[in-house]
Amino acid sequence: MENAEMTESKLFRWSLKILIILAIISTIPMNFTPPPKAKAGIINLTKLQLEQDTVPLDGQWEFYWNRLLEPGESISGSAARYIDVPSSWNKYTTNKRTSFGDGYGTYRLRFVISEDTRLALKIPRLRTAYKLWVNGELISSAGTVGKTRDTMVPQYLVNVSSFEALQGENEILIQVSNFHHRSGGILESLRIGSENQILRLRNKNMAIELIIFGSLTFIGIYHLVLFFFRRKKDCSTMYFGLFCIFIAIRTTLGGECFFCYFFPEFSWEIYHKILTSTYYLGVPLMLMFFMEIFPEYFHDRIIKISQIMALVFTSILIFTPARIFTVIIIFYQIWSIAVIIYISAALIRISINKEKDCWIISLGAVALLMSSMNDIVFFTPWVSDNELSFLKNWLRTSNLTSLGQFIFACINSLLIAKRFSDALEQEEVITARLTEMNAHLDDLVFQRTKDLAESNRKIEHQNLELEKKNQALQKLSFKDSLTGVWNRRKYDQMIEKEWNRCLRYQRPIALLVLDIDYFKRFNDFYGHMTGDECLVKIGQVLKSSLSRSTDMAARYGGEEFVVLLPETGKEEAIKTASMLRQEIEDLKIPHEKSLVNDYVTVSIGVTSAVPDLNSSYQDLFSAADKALYQAKDAGRNQVKFLSE
Repeated sequence: MENAEMTESKLFRWSLKILIILAIISTIPMNFTPPPKAKAGIINLTKLQLEQDTVPLDGQWEFYWNRLLEPGESISGSAARYIDVPSSWNKYTTNKRTSFGDGYGTYRLRFVISEDTRLALKIPRLRTAYKLWVNGELISSAGTVGKTRDTMVPQYLVNVSSFEALQGENEILIQVSNFHHRSGGILESLRIGSENQILRLRNKNMAIELIIFGSLTFIGIYHLVLFFFRRKKDCSTMYFGLFCIFIAIRTTLGGECFFCYFFPEFSWEIYHKILTSTYYLGVPLMLMFFMEIFPEYFHDRIIKISQIMALVFTSILIFTPARIFTVIIIFYQIWSIAVIIYISAALIRISINKEKDCWIISLGAVALLMSSMNDIVFFTPWVSDNELSFLKNWLRTSNLTSLGQFIFACINSLLIAKRFSDALEQEEVITARLTEMNAHLDDLVFQRTKDLAESNRKIEHQNLELEKKNQALQKLSFKDSLTGVWNRRKYDQMIEKEWNRCLRYQRPIALLVLDIDYFKRFNDFYGHMTGDECLVKIGQVLKSSLSRSTDMAARYGGEEFVVLLPETGKEEAIKTASMLRQEIEDLKIPHEKSLVNDYVTVSIGVTSAVPDLNSSYQDLFSAADKALYQAKDAGRNQVKFLSE
């Protein structure tokens, strides 16, 4: 009978070891082909199938320090540097390394794809406020970007934003400002892919973190309840339960930051203090737990030093802002690495001495210590501020402590259950308890997953509604409130876009500048209300007379209008201008004070050119404006053409 029980115990141990090894192997990617990296501010994605996978936008980005560039803003004269992403900007801000990451800057990356498609970006936490545009469209932001500490508002948000990507070259522009954290800039990878792939990645990460959060919370409470009933005999369950609760809280604040989605207005400073305090207090709790399990291998002096260190750094954390305690955290990170080495050495000695159940606790401790080491090194400013290619190739993500603690919690739960079983000699009762606990965990996971799916549906619906409202507002912001035609802001946007397109394909582009003849006399004689009615009628003529979708009419200012005609040569431009002049005259709006006609007329300046690198759209406007003055000088109510 005893031999049979020993055989079952060995079989159980080896089965658990094999399962853990297979789980670790399954996390290793089988495809070792490295993804493309950006070089000199551009990344080529034409050879990738973005519908099937997501790609990190790592590598060299253009970086403009102390510049908040807007889409379309000329960057000539700006001192473009290249900065590695992900990394902090601390060492790029001046010629010497700085202790603080205070400042602001603009990141720019161009990516090339092979066809028009709809893509999405998974945007991590950027330190500590940002605005992100793709092809001139604002698709994401967090906090308030500002040039001073008083004008910016920090915020952490992990966003997923979709956009229409064009065949060829596309532009990502990110304004980032930081006056609250030690490290500023983009410290984690942005990922690009199809909408489905990015949302699947986001949902998977959220589901995993919710599962880990729920599981750790449940396990933590479970062990605290055990301690409550057995508090005079064993403190390890209390330390372990508190450690699980702290890591569960940290899970909601790190990684996908789903806490921020429930409380978006929550104070960033308090948020960061809570996040850091779970780390400070978790280290002594971990040591005290191991001390309770294997007291002969851990020294009381180390435990006391750890408690003092946690108390000192937590006090500093409470009474100083983030920009201070995020600087000194490196000293606690060094101390934490020393603690991990100390625990590892103790576990090796425990394994050599073959202590009872040491293999179970060692397996869980390896997962916990390796994940903790990963997170400590990942967030160490020394790694963020230096080009440590070897480390950055391995440290792809943060917030692995939660996963390591989850594995450790599961394995340690088996250990505690086994010790209770040995003490009470009631294996059947322990098996029933574990079965019940797993059943509750399944229910909790199912409910959390269901809640997450419902939450995602609501968020998606809200995003669609918000996008519709934003599009409507944006359209209103581009319309002239009086005439209903486009305003100068829209014209400035479209002339640059169409000029660049015609430059790329070497197509002609024409511009008409219209001015109402003697409009001041008209206003003085008939009144401004009649003058407004006149402007409205002329605006209606311009809108109704332009048949192509690419043509646009805009009110440039006062009584002056512009008409943009992409892919239009000289003859067609003159023909269009003459047609518009005649249709406006045919309105027969009385104008007794006009010196050229009894009705309202217009003078039109016309130009057309094929763009080249030695000219600009400003030159195009200058030529049309000069042609307009020639039309006025020649007697008004006519069309004049002047080549660029």
